[in-house]
Amino acid sequence: MHRRIIAPGALAAASLLLAIPASAASHSPGAPGIGDPYHPNYGNGGYDVSHYDLRLQYQPKTDELRGTATILARTTQDLSSFDLDFLLDVSEVRVNGAKASFATSGQHELVVTPKTPLDKGTPVTVVVRYSGVPSTKSAYGFSTWHRTPDGAVAADEPEAAWWWFPSNDHPSDKATYDVSVSVPDGTQAISNGTLQSTSSKLGWTRYTWRQNKPQATYLATLALGRFDITTGTSDGGVPVINAYSKDLGDNDGAARASVERTGELVDWLSGYFGPYPFASAGGYVPNTTTGYALETQTRVYYSPKQFANGSNPSVVVHELAHQWYGDDVSLKRWKDIWINEGFARYAQWLWSEHEGEGTAQELADYVYASHPADDAFWTVAPGDPGADNQFDAAVYDRGAAAIQALRNAIGDDAFFRILKGWPQRHAYSNASVADFVKYAEQVSGKPLSALFDTWLFEPAKPAASSARALVKAGATAAQPKSWKKIEATNDVHGH
Repeated sequence: MHRRIIAPGALAAASLLLAIPASAASHSPGAPGIGDPYHPNYGNGGYDVSHYDLRLQYQPKTDELRGTATILARTTQDLSSFDLDFLLDVSEVRVNGAKASFATSGQHELVVTPKTPLDKGTPVTVVVRYSGVPSTKSAYGFSTWHRTPDGAVAADEPEAAWWWFPSNDHPSDKATYDVSVSVPDGTQAISNGTLQSTSSKLGWTRYTWRQNKPQATYLATLALGRFDITTGTSDGGVPVINAYSKDLGDNDGAARASVERTGELVDWLSGYFGPYPFASAGGYVPNTTTGYALETQTRVYYSPKQFANGSNPSVVVHELAHQWYGDDVSLKRWKDIWINEGFARYAQWLWSEHEGEGTAQELADYVYASHPADDAFWTVAPGDPGADNQFDAAVYDRGAAAIQALRNAIGDDAFFRILKGWPQRHAYSNASVADFVKYAEQVSGKPLSALFDTWLFEPAKPAASSARALVKAGATAAQPKSWKKIEATNDVHGH
């Protein structure tokens, strides 16, 4: 046997090498964006979140928010550092119990460097302590934190989370939530899901809400103020929680006459889309100056302006339809926005038909006839409208006309099986326009790519003969009675 002599210096070097994980060289920073072409810096790479636990305290007088966010996630690559999307002031970050270093970058990035690199597939617990005045923060020149006379609201699309909790802010990374908020006695805190408990101590009341189904970050909402809260149960057994600001003025009656129909409309929509997918339903109407509504999961946000001209159950139908199309089944990338808005608009058309105020066919005819071939309306492709046109009227109206064209092409039997089957096929997950086209072909047994290309992707007015003549070329269609209410529905602000 030949015995090799190792010098002491070499032995020390070898020991040092053994102490370093073999995979350390493969660890790298997670991407500061999830890869969405419309919003390259939204979301983050390298991990997947399963749960957000938010413990907050809010003072309405000063708009000061304090919080501790505990984020449960799993790494999807070997990570040396990772980003969270956030704007408030951070005082401490811990990763798996150990203090981590952190810094800000870009418009809304919090860069976290763990004490020890994280291997792929590692369960991770991230704790972020923070505080700040959300109304003083902005990114890209805007804010989605809306001050009210007695508090504030977080509700916007495609971003809203940055102003109140750190997150992986993209719909493709859905998670469950616990949101616990302490506010001065007499103030309420409204959020998603079900109210688990309330407790009072030392002049403060804590409200704890739970969302037990996966939820996109932009669908998480927080409303802080003085509300009149109503509760009930739909005939189908869905708990309903609604809330109204106590200073809505002249819009109060119309708002209640609309939103209090939530239970009825959930049951009605269930007939088209299948069982309601969440543990509660409802909406809230704060005293804000915005002009839109938003499908925040289980607890829809409505601007008082939606009811300025009287009751508006059509907007309630639109936002509740999103609970299936957009919330339960969420988009993979923001270019897939037609899956959300086209079907929510079409639900309004079905409601119009139900109410005897114009059939879905008449409304499709009206859209087609209202826009001549040289109208810029037809240059927006609902299937991939571009970041600047993400919430263009064409995504809603041309998008709904595309759905009517599909119905005409495949017949009611297959069409309504698709409406109900789609949310079940992709329940609590994400899907794309391409996924929908494939599913529609499977259910109908017909090739549909040409139809969808014509209605969703070509930057031109479809020929009247496409699928079925919606109207004869050059003809006009009478405006259905429901059109003004439908047209007024602008469910997102969008940036």
